[in-house]
Formats: sequence, structure tokens, C-alpha cells
Amino acid sequence: MAEFLYQRDIYGQTLVELGKQRKDIVVLDADLSSSTRTSLFAKEFPERFFNFGIAEGNMMAAAAGLAAFGKTVFLSTFAMFASGRAWDQVRNSIAYNNFNVKIVATHAGITVGPDGASHQALEDLALMRVIPNMNIIVPCDAPQTAEAVITAANTKGPFYIRLGRTKVSTLENKGKFEFGKAQALTEGNDIAIIACGIMVSEALIAVNALAKKGIKARLINMHTLKPIDTKAILKAAKETRGIIVCEEHSIIGGLASSVAEVVAENYPTKVARVGIKDRFGQSGEPAELLKEYNLTNLDIEKAAVQCLTN
Repeated sequence: MAEFLYQRDIYGQTLVELGKQRKDIVVLDADLSSSTRTSLFAKEFPERFFNFGIAEGNMMAAAAGLAAFGKTVFLSTFAMFASGRAWDQVRNSIAYNNFNVKIVATHAGITVGPDGASHQALEDLALMRVIPNMNIIVPCDAPQTAEAVITAANTKGPFYIRLGRTKVSTLENKGKFEFGKAQALTEGNDIAIIACGIMVSEALIAVNALAKKGIKARLINMHTLKPIDTKAILKAAKETRGIIVCEEHSIIGGLASSVAEVVAENYPTKVARVGIKDRFGQSGEPAELLKEYNLTNLDIEKAAVQCLTN
């Protein structure tokens, strides 16, 4: 039975462990530390934690200043505010200077649930991906969240790490986490499924269902969106009959766009997108919303069958 954990719990715990090891790490939040779990770091290291209130732009600018003087800065708020409200400061103060600031944004995607459209960041990966120098990781589960945070701490430059609100299934046998290198979770040459975040577990269910139909699917966990693993994408394009891209994000500008750009320039093949179809979110329970926006394992299975038959 898979264990279900909050990614943000592991994030907070990992911050504490990093704080014990390194005095250069400081943490910033925008009045949401209990939700983002940076409160764990604040309790352990109050002299290295700074709450900026609901002033996300100021928080980003201050993070740039701290990084300019040698600090490794982790900062958190909800994904909607980190990518939208503070985009100007992220671009001009942090990324332009290639500062060592790690933005760990929680409550991303449609599964924010009852909070509704105003809090459901469905465009954040697109907004971050277009910024030069920005590195992007979307962990598929809680253990991978810890690996992503540690990697960001040990890698120079700005990062955007995207986490969700709900508990997610822990995936077994993922293999070693390597920044910028995708993980092949299953092998198959009929169809390739490339997914990130919570969609990886949904895709795995679809892979098992497809196997019962005699369809062998290759499941790729594309945890790093930038820099994207071009080799893994092209290998899948050349060795399978099509690619299904799955993301809890708009089909415009995120993982699907990244994959499509790689194959269009190098090895054109069929690419089908399972994601938010140019819509805003709405209030509802996470499971209901995944069904409403066609983001379930059944939708992935259907897309794979259609790709092979059309």
C-alpha cells in the first residue's frame, strides 16, 4: 500500500536539516508559514527566518539582497503569488542577477480545491519557464521533494520548486534523483507517457491498465522542467509511436509545450496533451476537479489509446 504524504511537510523538515548543516541558509515567507511549513524552520532558527506579510514583491526583492551578500535563500508562498504577483521581482531582481534564491511554491494546480480560481495556479510553470537562468523542478512525491530541495540548496542559481496542497502517493523504485535527468519508471515501446508532479502517480495507474489491453507504455517522470531532459524525450519519440504529456497545469507553456518544442525541432511525432485546456479553475474537492478537468488516470489511458488508433 502506497504511503500518502504532504510534500510541504517534507519540505519543512528538509529545511530544518539543511539549517542545522549550513549557517548561510535563511528562509523567508509571506504570512503563510503554517501552510507552507516554513514554520518548522522558524521555530528552530528564529534568527534566520523572516516573515514579510502579504508583500510578496518585497519578499523577492529582499531575497535578492540577502543572496547578493552570500546567503542561500529559500522563500515560500502559494504558487499563485510567487509566480504571478511577484513575477516582476523574480525576473528583474533574482533571475537577471542569477542570485542564489530558491522559490518553493506550495498550493499549486487545480487540487488546491475549495479555494477556487483565484488561488489555483495553472500558469506558473509557463511564467517561470520563460525567465532566463531559472531552474524548475516539479517533484512527483514527498521523498522526491526532499531530493529537490537538497539539490537546489547545493546548486548555484535561482530555482522554482512546485508543490501541491494535498497528500500525494509515494512512488516506489524511482531510482536515483538527478537534476535535469528524467526517470524511466516503466519500459515500453508502444506509447510514451511523460508526466510531472501528481500526474506521475495517475499515469502509473494508466500504464497498468494499458498493459492489460496489451499496450506497453513507457512512463517517464520529468521532474526537472528546466533544463529539460532532451535526450529522454527524443529517445521516447524515436522508440515509440507517440507521446502523451500529463501535467496539472495549463497545456500552454508548461511541460507539454516543452516536450512539443523538443520533438518539433528534432524528431516530429504525435504529441497528445493531458492538462488544463485553457480554462480557469473553480472551487471543488480535488478528486472532483481532476475529473472535471480530465486529469485522471482514465483520461490518460483514453489519450494513449486514441494516439495509437488515430
